[in-house]
Amino acid sequence: MTDDPEARPPFPPFDAEGAAAKVRAAENGWNTRDPQKVALAYTVDTEWRNRDRWVRGRDEVVEFLTAKWERELDYALRKSLWAFAGNRIAVRFQYECRDADGQWWRCYGNENWEFAENGLMRRREASINDLRIDEADRRILGPRAEGEETDIPI
Repeated sequence: MTDDPEARPPFPPFDAEGAAAKVRAAENGWNTRDPQKVALAYTVDTEWRNRDRWVRGRDEVVEFLTAKWERELDYALRKSLWAFAGNRIAVRFQYECRDADGQWWRCYGNENWEFAENGLMRRREASINDLRIDEADRRILGPRAEGEETDIPI
């Protein structure tokens, strides 16, 4: 894999440490809110299901994420490892954001990921539910602080 300039270790098959590293890297990447940077973690022909929408390929990932973060302001995400086997990882996540009207949301979800041999994600399936919250009820105030627990409260 080291000859592949796009390779992203750790590589499958995953052990507990490698799976946890992939989850943390994904969380850190998405918290940048940089669609171009985030898209580089996926294969050029990646396939996503996000809620009721299908996204195919890096260009569509960039388009999707650009629109997402224009709509979901002050986005902050937490992910935690749920399970892993071979080249697959399952995570649960929460993120908080506000809309243009100032309404805050907490979004709960699960993702199933499948990786190519070079460590890039080739498939992502996300199921997500949204909950209106008051600003005072926020608990995800930005990227995870060093040493912050890796699990997320329900």
